Amino acid sequence: MNTDPRPLYTRAADQAAALVRTVRPEQLAGPTPCDGFDVRTLLSHLVGGARRIAVVGAGGDGLAVHPFVDGVADDGWPTAYDEARAEAERAWAEDARLAAPVRVPWGEVPGRNALSGYVMESVTHTWDLWEALGRPAQLDPELAEFALSVAQVLLPEPERGDEVPFASALPAPEGAGAYVRLAAWLGREPLGGV
Repeated sequence: MNTDPRPLYTRAADQAAALVRTVRPEQLAGPTPCDGFDVRTLLSHLVGGARRIAVVGAGGDGLAVHPFVDGVADDGWPTAYDEARAEAERAWAEDARLAAPVRVPWGEVPGRNALSGYVMESVTHTWDLWEALGRPAQLDPELAEFALSVAQVLLPEPERGDEVPFASALPAPEGAGAYVRLAAWLGREPLGGV
């Protein structure tokens, strides 16, 4: 992972933010492809993940930040996400952060690898939200290709145990697009079929 993930993180966060702004209160209890997450829980995790990677980028301990947030009003998710992602972008502004060792849930890694992992997470959860909302817009396929390449490095084995927060890989349909291949590698299936 030698790519500077910061521009990709910004693009992924922009894409997620655009979807978060479309969520209506009556959709918050709806299902998502992320096992056990309704839309509200998914939004809580998107905000929590952005806060976590902000702390990591600032040199803090990512494990000290809870990956979910509480207390956000039904109409407050866009603001909460925008604040968290802006904090993350500020925290990673210095080039030196990319080489610095940081601590994230999957171990101590160089900053660029940690931020690449959070690009993968953001892109994946954006797809989850996109599915939950009925696929309302086009998603950036380049982000999914990058996220898939990261997922295959972080989770090289298709079979995964309970300690891994992603299910075992599923087969992707022949000719599937980047998002479907990413989702399948992470054990997810589209809500409405392919």
